[in-house]
Amino acid sequence: MKELGQARVEIVSPSVSIVAEPPVAVVDKVAKKHGTESVARAYLEFLYTDRSQEIAARNFYRPRSRQVEKKYTRQFPTIPLFTVGNVFGGWSKAQARHFADGGIFDQIFQPGR
Repeated sequence: MKELGQARVEIVSPSVSIVAEPPVAVVDKVAKKHGTESVARAYLEFLYTDRSQEIAARNFYRPRSRQVEKKYTRQFPTIPLFTVGNVFGGWSKAQARHFADGGIFDQIFQPGR
């Protein structure tokens, strides 16, 4: 919308959506090796602050902070959200059922189409 203008873009919101919660961590061995341990820890501590979530929201990522989300209600319509744990029983079960060899992905994937 910012690049093309509101008249040329239609935003379609799903009826439900998954909460994307990628894990974040400081890998001590790697951070120490590269001398980035303090900056990596500072980033990790900053990541879920309201200030950081404000930056995310301004860049069209749904914030995890309820306070920040309230400021962006026009940008993020209210839709039911679910987690992998709620619906699939956790990442281990989801991985085994959907993405392991012979899983659902393999059953529906059709190369070359």
